[in-house]
Amino acid sequence: MRTAEQISGILAALEQEYPPQCALQYQKDYELLIAVRLSAQCTDARVNLVTPALFARFPTLESFASADTAEVEDCIHSCGFFRTKAKDIVQCAQQLLERFDGKVPGTMEELLSLPGVGRKTANLLLGDLYQMPGAVVVDTHCIRISNRLGLVDGLKEPEAIERALRAILPPERSNDFCHRVVLHGRAVCTARSPKCSLCCCRPYCQLAENSAAEGDAP
Repeated sequence: MRTAEQISGILAALEQEYPPQCALQYQKDYELLIAVRLSAQCTDARVNLVTPALFARFPTLESFASADTAEVEDCIHSCGFFRTKAKDIVQCAQQLLERFDGKVPGTMEELLSLPGVGRKTANLLLGDLYQMPGAVVVDTHCIRISNRLGLVDGLKEPEAIERALRAILPPERSNDFCHRVVLHGRAVCTARSPKCSLCCCRPYCQLAENSAAEGDAP
């Protein structure tokens, strides 16, 4: 595990290097929910190519709620798992209107009751829409980088990593940390051949320390 000083250094380095922004494009709260659902097993770049036409075809929550699922499938086909995603999107729109007055709810329990919404999606919505302190979005980048940096010790299960990070990250900085980690994972700390010599977190990184100790500086 990293010390409090090292954790502070990691946060400061990431904050200096990357903006705290969600890569998914949206204008309405329910559009973010839909975009996050589409992003499962799909890149954010692909989702951002698909959603403009999707949101133009269904410009309101009511239009999604009354949509023919097959038509939604046609719009999102390139995002993968399109049948399940289309069904979830239509049912989510219906439940938002029926149960939450057309608004994305602001509690973990309520969000998890929606079709296709898991903890990763719920945390992202709570952090981005409601600026809720302590929101921790655990995706593949977060799992990989949190382990490499030494913020968690060999954890792979997302909910365990969520708990571990929530225990050590300042609540008001946790959501932005997760967004920055995604950008860092794409640009530098990639799954294969990480660019350690370019890494802003290298002075605080457990992987760098271990590599140096083994005489194989990254």
